[in-house]
Amino acid sequence: MVLIGTKCRLEQVVTDALTAANIGSGTLPVFGTPYMIAMMECAALTGLQEYLDDGQGSVGVQVSVSHVAATPVGMNVITEAEITAVSENGKMVDFKVTAWDEAGLIGEGTHTRAIIGNEKFLSRCNGKLNK
Repeated sequence: MVLIGTKCRLEQVVTDALTAANIGSGTLPVFGTPYMIAMMECAALTGLQEYLDDGQGSVGVQVSVSHVAATPVGMNVITEAEITAVSENGKMVDFKVTAWDEAGLIGEGTHTRAIIGNEKFLSRCNGKLNK
């Protein structure tokens, strides 16, 4: 059973590879929004994983975040995902996601993940190739 209130934190130092200029979401050498979102999703995935059975996984189905402050290369970024709700059927899990650097808040929002059977999910996905 997935427990509301479960939290997971991840930390990473911003490198040139993690900049908006590198990924193409901007032109400046600052922490890119897509990387912030990916870290938030990874924190959610990691925090949820302990509740999943063998053969189960989770996929992101919704992200709504604000990126409110820039982070320079060399600074540490921390993201946290907290489980805030689980659907009645137990398949959808909502998270509050937050990111900050050494100077303060840089991003926050919500994220939803769906619990899936890995094989069935991949079979459906790969079935698109045969159409």
